[in-house]
Amino acid sequence: MRKRARTISEEEVDRIVTAQANDDSAWEKSVRVRKSNSSAVSLPAELASRAAFFARLHRETSVQEWLKRIIEERINIEEAVFAESKRDLAR
Repeated sequence: MRKRARTISEEEVDRIVTAQANDDSAWEKSVRVRKSNSSAVSLPAELASRAAFFARLHRETSVQEWLKRIIEERINIEEAVFAESKRDLAR
């Protein structure tokens, strides 16, 4: 039978970390973390719910993937309209 791991409080964790803060042997090798190129966008709850519905309807793997595809499609449309407008103004 496995013994259940004892959970320690946040205060106990803080006390242990503070006690070991200056002891380099208590820490693993440092890890370098790079910022990803992704960004977050906040959506009102109702809009997020509607997006989730359509993502499921279109059998997309995730709401994020569906939104990415929809935004890319819309940007392509906007760029095409903009380019056409510029050509029309140049005439």
